[in-house]
Amino acid sequence: MTPLLTLLALAGLLHIAQFVVASYMANVDLGPGYTTSPRDRAPSREMRKTTARMLRAYDNHIQMFPFFAAGVFLIHLTDQSSAVTLGAGVGYLIARVLYVPAYAFGWQPWRSYIWMLAMLCCAILFIAALI
Repeated sequence: MTPLLTLLALAGLLHIAQFVVASYMANVDLGPGYTTSPRDRAPSREMRKTTARMLRAYDNHIQMFPFFAAGVFLIHLTDQSSAVTLGAGVGYLIARVLYVPAYAFGWQPWRSYIWMLAMLCCAILFIAALI
């Protein structure tokens, strides 16, 4: 497996880990009666601020991950891997790992800068595929 595909697999595992942690926290806050229900009504309890942030960080990765995956696949399929694309892949993964605590703990403005770094890394992959 290429280094970029390895980073993609690690990003996928990060995505799963975020889901598990956020889901566990929501289950603790809202109770299994609500979290296992069809959620036709609003919860009777509120989530902690950190739990809500963890869920939003997970939702953000749902939006960001396809960009990274598409960029990695473009580089892989066109056999254009380089130090730059590998650096972009590593940068993306590091940024996304840092994004979770940045969002959970409300690091302003760092959370936004970390998000921008991850998006820049995705853009670098797309640009490299075009060159």
